[in-house]
Amino acid sequence: MTRIFSGIQPTGELHLGNYLGAVRTWVREQNADALYCVVDLHALTIDVDPSVLRTKTVELAAGLLASGLDPEICTVFLQSHVAEHTRLSWLLECVVTDGELRRMTQFKDKSAKNDVVRGGLLTYPVLMAADVLLYDTDVVPVGDDQRQHMELCRVIAERFNNRFGETFVVPEAMVPKVAARVMDLQEPLRKMSKSDESPQGTVLMFDAPEAIERKFKRAVTDADGEVRYDPAGKPGISNLLEIYASLTGESTDSIASRYTAYGPLKSDLAQLVIAELEPIRVRRDELLADPAALRELLAKGAQRARATASATYERASTAMGLVAP
Repeated sequence: MTRIFSGIQPTGELHLGNYLGAVRTWVREQNADALYCVVDLHALTIDVDPSVLRTKTVELAAGLLASGLDPEICTVFLQSHVAEHTRLSWLLECVVTDGELRRMTQFKDKSAKNDVVRGGLLTYPVLMAADVLLYDTDVVPVGDDQRQHMELCRVIAERFNNRFGETFVVPEAMVPKVAARVMDLQEPLRKMSKSDESPQGTVLMFDAPEAIERKFKRAVTDADGEVRYDPAGKPGISNLLEIYASLTGESTDSIASRYTAYGPLKSDLAQLVIAELEPIRVRRDELLADPAALRELLAKGAQRARATASATYERASTAMGLVAP
């Protein structure tokens, strides 16, 4: 059976891009060897209020379960509840180079925007590699923006294996063919984001139906009025067509052929999104209403994850020459 691992940070709010680009794939591919993780340690690379982090971590876990991840089928847990993530990260930091980390696009972009750059921002991809390699992962469902980090993960695994003997499975990235990169509805040349920079351009998974309808109605398109899939020339309408195609399984050209104006397309798409997300919103509210039961589910997931993680860590530490306890 294929071992799957993926994780998501509890920063900002889950949005439609997260759902179509990652979460829905997780649900579809879940099996007894699948592990899905709220990577709360990664959230510490930015300033975050501790109480906000705790709240968002729990809400994100509830959102993932409400989306269809079944703890009776797969493993759902919090990264910080399995200590081997940080223990293995240190071993891997002693394998990767400073130059490799500084070449990461996300590090260069984020460090250029901040006067103070935390060390965790630089080593973030190593912790991500540890997240993946701990579980003998075969496949990692990721968004398009994580391709570079996954390639570094593969480089680290191969280098470790070459130096210390076969220790890690070298994983593959799996990027959805459609809607792997959902764009902002107001700025269609920019990826939809969990940040607050463009609230009207980001469809949150737990927005009220009327808010979702309003955001699609106001989505930026262009002036010529022709419904046609052309990402370079018509990024706004092409983004809407990709979202539509991801939800229905149709081709973008087939969808475009049914519309002669933008308004009906926006209206129909809004209703599709509402129908997809509303049951998830209701289920999340139910889970959050019983925090003790939710914590128990996450504790069981961490216990199950720890069984594999501890074995992998011991294998790696022994291979590097550390004395077993």
